[in-house]
Amino acid sequence: MIADNENTSGTALDPVYRSSEVIFGLLMAMSFIGSISVATDGQEEVRTLLVAALGCNLAWGLVDAVMHLVGMKTQKRRNRALIERLSGNNDASAGRALVADELSGPMAASLGEEGLELIRKRLAATPPAAVRPGLSGRDYGDAFIVFLLVVLSTFPLVIPFMIIDDTARALLWSRLVALVMLFISGALLARYSSGNALLNGLAMAAIGALLMAAIMALGG
Repeated sequence: MIADNENTSGTALDPVYRSSEVIFGLLMAMSFIGSISVATDGQEEVRTLLVAALGCNLAWGLVDAVMHLVGMKTQKRRNRALIERLSGNNDASAGRALVADELSGPMAASLGEEGLELIRKRLAATPPAAVRPGLSGRDYGDAFIVFLLVVLSTFPLVIPFMIIDDTARALLWSRLVALVMLFISGALLARYSSGNALLNGLAMAAIGALLMAAIMALGG
């Protein structure tokens, strides 16, 4: 990604990033909730598994937040290095190649040599000192959002066990809530990418169900 990340949309607020974190949190929680047996109705095991599900998402939310900061720091250093290389390079062709490497193939191709040259000139004119490699307050705020997305995605799945005494019914409602949340995540992704919200929502719900089954089968 070219340019300072503070001025781009590649943050935790990006719809793709946000939906991905919610889906990840849902799958992690369901891997624990799916272990609840209908035979444990009214037993301490249900509470233990629910606490374990929350604890798991707390841990992975923290890991995801830290890795978000690592990724942002790495990208900012890469951006700074790109600016430095362009500033000290008078070879326009090599500079355009550097810019093209930072873009996806289709985007670089659509820009063509003229478009890449315009970007190269603008970046080459940017003082390296203007591209700060350090983490900003927004980066830390985004990391906190990542943490919240993973953790808070657990609670809708736990609520049925708090208001329904029968474990079998609570488990059914918890799974239905998970599927609805997966559907909404898929629909939001489709809306962001101008796709079919209904079809993509159904597809995400189906994929999520298959992933939950695979996670449980693999002992996750």
